[in-house]
Amino acid sequence: MNPVVKNILAVVAGVVVGSIVNMGIIMISGSIIPPPEGGDITTMEGLKATMHLFEPKHFIFPFLAHALGTLVGAFVATKIAATRKMLMALIIGLFFLIGGTANIAMLGGPMWFTALDIIVAYMPMAYIGYMLGKK
Repeated sequence: MNPVVKNILAVVAGVVVGSIVNMGIIMISGSIIPPPEGGDITTMEGLKATMHLFEPKHFIFPFLAHALGTLVGAFVATKIAATRKMLMALIIGLFFLIGGTANIAMLGGPMWFTALDIIVAYMPMAYIGYMLGKK
């Protein structure tokens, strides 16, 4: 297979698998740590209106979803890529970083979570996914 095509497929597969991991963690989070009372988290508008009720424990699963989705996506991209495996993994990290930044811009949230999420959950996890995948 052409290496360019294989690299494109690696990135697409990484984004898809990483997104599935991300959404899977988000879907189970409410059953493990219930949302705040009186908050509607089923819509973006409801989530934004409820954000002020969130305690630090409510940010554990969103962080895990972002970090593990990026990690797994970068790992998959590294395993599939024909060449430039680190670049493919970092593209996954950049994709999820852009999505996470857009999400933070839409929803808001405490500054500590914004900083932690942007600094730790994306590019470092993409690099770790690359390191795990290249072995």
